[in-house]
Amino acid sequence: MLSVKQELLAALAAELERVQPGAGARAAFENPKVAAHGDFACTAAMQLAKPLKMNPRQLGEQLKGALAATPAFRQWVQAIEIAGPGFLNIRLRPAARQQVVREVLEQGARYGFQPERGEKVIVEFVSANPTGPLHVGHGRQAAIGDAISHLYATQGWQVHREFYYNDAGVQIDTLTRSVQLRAEGLKPGDAGWPEAAYNGDYIQDIADAYLARATVHADDREFTASGDVQDEGGVRQFAVAYLRHEQDKDLQAFHLKFDQYYLESSLYERGHVEDTVRRLVASGHTYEQDGALWLRTTDFGDDKDRVMRKSDGTYTYFLPDVAYHVQKFQRGYTRAVNIQGTDHHGTIARVRAGLQAVDLGVPQGYPDYVLHTMVRVVKGGEEVKISKRAGSYVTLRDLIEWTSRDAVRFFLLSRKPDTEYTFDVDLAVAQNNDNPVYYVQYAHARICSVLRGWREDYDVGALQGADLSPLDGPQAQALMLLLAKYPEMLTAAAAGNAPHDVTFYLRELAASYHSYYDAERILVGDERVKLARLALVAATAQVLHNGLAVLGVSAPIRM
Repeated sequence: MLSVKQELLAALAAELERVQPGAGARAAFENPKVAAHGDFACTAAMQLAKPLKMNPRQLGEQLKGALAATPAFRQWVQAIEIAGPGFLNIRLRPAARQQVVREVLEQGARYGFQPERGEKVIVEFVSANPTGPLHVGHGRQAAIGDAISHLYATQGWQVHREFYYNDAGVQIDTLTRSVQLRAEGLKPGDAGWPEAAYNGDYIQDIADAYLARATVHADDREFTASGDVQDEGGVRQFAVAYLRHEQDKDLQAFHLKFDQYYLESSLYERGHVEDTVRRLVASGHTYEQDGALWLRTTDFGDDKDRVMRKSDGTYTYFLPDVAYHVQKFQRGYTRAVNIQGTDHHGTIARVRAGLQAVDLGVPQGYPDYVLHTMVRVVKGGEEVKISKRAGSYVTLRDLIEWTSRDAVRFFLLSRKPDTEYTFDVDLAVAQNNDNPVYYVQYAHARICSVLRGWREDYDVGALQGADLSPLDGPQAQALMLLLAKYPEMLTAAAAGNAPHDVTFYLRELAASYHSYYDAERILVGDERVKLARLALVAATAQVLHNGLAVLGVSAPIRM
């Protein structure tokens, strides 16, 4: 079933095509900045005035008359007014606003979803090297990446969540040596303990498990320790598997699961790095200088050329990054989104340049990047910087244990990713309206309480045929308009990789519901009025539930 807005847009598109065939004037509505101006605004008259060589207000009058005669506008529109240089301000009938209640109740959890589009998107996030527990910065990535994945799913994309990590290199060497030293009885502060070693208690836990010849299972690997401290390769593999298992527990506490774990080492083992080098050389965008192989990334907008292969024959980090993204594209992902810290800002231009130089038809601007700042944690009015478990930072699991998974997800999504964020632990556990996740969840639970007051074993389906005409008060009308904006909010949030927009919307919707609840008693004696109001609040609960699900946050029925 088409929504009221879709019916009106279809009528507008047909009229614009009649006025000037092939002109391509965009059939679109805007939300007026002032509510008194109506429900929708249309700028089509101003778009077409110049090519038609007409006064925009005159053209607006013509469009107004033509639109008012269409079946959709006759059914749903109360008035069309011309304003300013040619705006069409459209005011809906109460029945049109009420129609959204039926749409929500009929579509349920699918309200706001768009049809399948047959395209695949890969969202890469967290991607922490297995050298320690996940910190709160990884938590921000996890929340953002999972919410963006949900947003793309609502828009009909096939979504693939991927975790990429380096299972070799200097950091893994440091991890291996740290575990060996702990297994030999050394600890931080002892003579001979390296400055660069990892100091958290988790290193001792790994050493103890290794000496006990434990077997560890992770989502992407399994390994049994030999107990031989001198077996550097064995210590390395066990430590990586152990920490992957620990990170899996962090992710499970966050209710997050990835579709694939992709190893940097596999890019070398499968020949993808060498193949990428060959393609880049063949493209003519490379040159040798001082024994190193360079890529002329300045040909593609980078501020300077980049070394791919150093004079000692080893590759820079830049090259496997390009090879990895070539693999993403060749696996059929027409869109790729990377969630990374702001410290990765410098890699964007060079990776995109490399993908253009490889000459495989990768679109410009591939991949998309969402960069986030780190998170400052405050507890009891003071900043918390160190976790005993990690040794040098607050872990994601610390934050979940201090508050809740729902609070961590909602709070970490409540600001734009590139905005500095202070996570207030005390606010996250407060049960009052200052706590945004509590405020939204309480609105949902409050509605469920009202529905139970109607019938303990209530069935929302019984409300689908309710007469909605009693929903004519200003608070009810405002609430319905907000429900109608949910689908377009999702579409815009997905297009902008902006899950924070969902948190803003949910807070506004919760506030609108609380205002409605305070203005109109729901369980009244008049059966027709009662059922109409119950239908409205049930639809509101459904949209709150749907929006919270996008964020990976629960919608409790009791609080």
